[in-house]
Amino acid sequence: MFKRCWLAICLATACQTGWAECECLWQGSFADVQHETDLVVAGRIVSRKGNSVDLDIQRTLRGSTPGEEIRIWLKTADYCRPEPELFPPDSTWVMALQRIDKTVPGGFNPNTPNFSYGRIGDYRLSSCGGYWLQLRGDFVSGALVDSPRWVHDPKMTPVLLDLVNAFVNGEIGASALLEASREDPALRDLRLDTRAFLRGDED
Repeated sequence: MFKRCWLAICLATACQTGWAECECLWQGSFADVQHETDLVVAGRIVSRKGNSVDLDIQRTLRGSTPGEEIRIWLKTADYCRPEPELFPPDSTWVMALQRIDKTVPGGFNPNTPNFSYGRIGDYRLSSCGGYWLQLRGDFVSGALVDSPRWVHDPKMTPVLLDLVNAFVNGEIGASALLEASREDPALRDLRLDTRAFLRGDED
């Protein structure tokens, strides 16, 4: 009896935590998909619970939020979203997010409240394109522009967040992002060092 109950619990948990596979088409790199989302922000993961993470917003590239911290719902069941484990606490990201505006049938199970589609007013992150970029200091990397299908972390030269912000706001085109992502890192660092020197940031 105990074994049967344990098996039932395991199967129920598996259904909630992502044994099922999602099906979606690749929508493109960040440069292709960000304009179709409700919010583009840079921030730090402050906590993770179930299939959600809380993001402390450090910079808003486009859109507006009701506060400085938002909840983002990730992979569970067959939802086409990235695994929560990809976003550990204290890691920093740029994310292009969709706001959850309506309930979904079967989207919430009171027996597993930490695993759900998400609450109205929160946000969801898709895995069907380059909807997130790793942020380290002032630079981002990931499926930024012209990246291979289904590759979320291609090899590229990190690009300044300011440049990504300029693209999101329509000040530069995707070709400028592509050029920056292919730039020789040594030449980029030399140019940045030269700028710092000219500003008097270094002795």
